[in-house]
Amino acid sequence: MLNRRQILAALGTTALAGLAPSALFAAATIKPDDTSALLVIDVQNCFLPGGSLAVKEGEQVVPVINKMAKAFSNVVMTQDWHTPGHVSFASVHSGKKPFETIDLPYGKQVLWPDHCVQGTDGASLSKDLSIPQAELIIRKGFHKDVDSYSAFLEADGKTSTGLAGYLKGRKIKRVFVAGLATDFCVAWTALDARKAGFEVYVVEDACRGIDNQGSLAKAWADMAKAGVKRIQSADIAASA
Repeated sequence: MLNRRQILAALGTTALAGLAPSALFAAATIKPDDTSALLVIDVQNCFLPGGSLAVKEGEQVVPVINKMAKAFSNVVMTQDWHTPGHVSFASVHSGKKPFETIDLPYGKQVLWPDHCVQGTDGASLSKDLSIPQAELIIRKGFHKDVDSYSAFLEADGKTSTGLAGYLKGRKIKRVFVAGLATDFCVAWTALDARKAGFEVYVVEDACRGIDNQGSLAKAWADMAKAGVKRIQSADIAASA
């Protein structure tokens, strides 16, 4: 799925350089409205320092997300929520190690250390997240024989989490994606959001990647090709 390597160059650099700072700020700032939603992806203990699948610098996204979330009235969070002995765990495949791949009925599957097992502390959202207005938590990956990176669809590409219907029912038109990890759950969420018809922004400094065998560059290239917009948290106007 993530098999393209081109990365789009920044656009309009020369034109922007000629603008006054105030004009540049005004042009670059995005103000979330009632048709905007922030999707906070898998900021869970297993992906943070000390966790079984810790993402490098993963803890650094938490204060960025907390600050950014204040600008959004619509926030959805996700949790990986695996069964014990989940098919994506290397430990259930004899002779296999984490980060190797196997073929499953729905395609290639990266094998992971056991992580985010239902009901464990590792599966809990970070205690440092502070988003009291979050309206919904989507749990994914709870079918034992199918992995689920995306907040919208499981890895088989057809089993829906119901998130697209929820957002459309709330009249959401654009989504901003942040969390862990950039090249897996964030990227798959962003790509599926585009397929569902949403305008999509990935907030780069509010994400961190695993970068397994070039997966991070591939993810950014694939998202760019799909029309996902790559921004920074500073591009989002603070709440009043």
